Amino acid sequence: MDKRTLGQNLEVSALGLGCMGMSTAFPPFPEKQDMISLIRAAAERGVTLFDTAQVYGPFTNEDLVGAALEPARDQVVIATKFGFDLEGAIGPGALDSRPQTIRKSVDGSLKRLRTDRIDLLYQHRVDPNVPIEDVAGTVKELIEQGKVRHFGMSEAGVQSIRRAHAVQPVTALQSEYSLWWREPEEAILPTLEELGIGFVPFSPLGKGFLTGTIDATTEFSSDDFRNTVPRFTDPEVRAANLAFVELLPRIADQRGATPAQIALAWLLARKSWIVPIPGTTKLHRLEENLAAVEVELTPDELREIEAAQLEGQGARYSEAAQRMIDR
Repeated sequence: MDKRTLGQNLEVSALGLGCMGMSTAFPPFPEKQDMISLIRAAAERGVTLFDTAQVYGPFTNEDLVGAALEPARDQVVIATKFGFDLEGAIGPGALDSRPQTIRKSVDGSLKRLRTDRIDLLYQHRVDPNVPIEDVAGTVKELIEQGKVRHFGMSEAGVQSIRRAHAVQPVTALQSEYSLWWREPEEAILPTLEELGIGFVPFSPLGKGFLTGTIDATTEFSSDDFRNTVPRFTDPEVRAANLAFVELLPRIADQRGATPAQIALAWLLARKSWIVPIPGTTKLHRLEENLAAVEVELTPDELREIEAAQLEGQGARYSEAAQRMIDR
């Protein structure tokens, strides 16, 4: 597996593994032992960046990742996140990045992850009620104590990134980025490049849409996260976005690849400091995704994608979730 560097010195595999869907958001969920085996299979194939969060479950995903990676702890990079009230101190699901909450939540994460340090600690969402300088300062203290190695932010806007970075260097930003959500190109990517911050795109396959396996008639189970996302719930929007499903297979057929591999290869070609974290619960999909590292799109293919001028239609979050995005 090729390696890439996030920030100044965090070396990781060119593709990471997003573990959220193994226990949250995209049911049905496989047996825990099957997912432990899948995570270990990813590590055996060269994946070194594994992404989880306290809110996934909550807590169950961290427990899963910790159990899976304990035997290979020194060979992998574990990323997790804080930032929500998970104990009812403020309100169910409320943002909470108060310093005391960060410290307490990190201690809990360390136990669940069966480790003595968190390699990459993200603020899951910017908390408007807590100055970002206080958040960055708290993480800086945790780094000095050896509990955390690197500071990250998720779905943060340019000003929040700059202010946090001035207190404690930000190693990576995690936000949604893919062929059907390219907003980060406007201001986020230039800022990250200027400051030397890595970028970790989640949902690089559009929550499954860019794989070509979802069409206008696809139905999800009742508790699937996508049932709250306008891009999936609005029939007209979903039909309009099928333009992506027409473009990617055309290029994939030319290369003997799959649509998912082309979508991931496109992201990898954007910047050398971009590390996508596609998620899966299936071994054959894991192997398909990892093979994208070997697909190097030609200048003509990249121009063909740009010339199509495709733009994803519909909101990517519900109104409530959208209010938590810092811009």
